[in-house]
Parts: sequence; structure tokens; C-alpha cells
Amino acid sequence: MRSLKLVSLMLTALLTLPAALSANAVETTAPASPATVSEVEVTAPGKININTATAAELTSLKGIGSAKAAAIVSYREQNGPFKTLDDLTQVRGIGPSTVENNRLISTVE
Repeated sequence: MRSLKLVSLMLTALLTLPAALSANAVETTAPASPATVSEVEVTAPGKININTATAAELTSLKGIGSAKAAAIVSYREQNGPFKTLDDLTQVRGIGPSTVENNRLISTVE
């Protein structure tokens, strides 16, 4: 009798496990809420548009911390959008090597 209850419990657990796992998988693969989706305008896959990125998003670029990101946004607000990536060198603290280090992961389009 005792072994019958144990087998019954194990069978129930095995039968409900796939349903529990698939329900969990649906929850973890659900689309992100709009609040967590990046608002960067993507014109090329995986590239950050320096003309539309927020300061927080710009910090994901190599060599760009919060101060330089804020300087980029400030420059952009005062002078309009960047025409080329090389225009970033007009921002104080950003030199040609920083532009080159980010050329493949950023865009102005």
C-alpha cells in the first residue's frame, strides 16, 4: 500500500513536470515590456546611432563613460546631429582613437 502511494506520487510528479517546465519557458521567453526595450534607433543591426542614443546607451561604446556620453548628448543638442562618425572628435575628450575603436559598432544614420 505504501509503495503504491509512492509510485502514484512519482507518476503524478512526472506527468506534471513537462507542463510546469513549458509554462516556465513561456514566461521567460515572453517579449520584454516596452519599458525595458532600448529606445535606440537602430539603422544597422547591432549599431548604436550616436544621433539618437541616450547618454546611458552611449556608455556602452568603448572608452565612453558617463561624462563623455553626457558631453556627446550636450554637443548634439547644441550643434545638431553628427554628419559623420569623425565629427565625434569635435566633442571635448573624444579623439580619433575612440572613434576608430567604435567605428564598427556605431553609426550616424
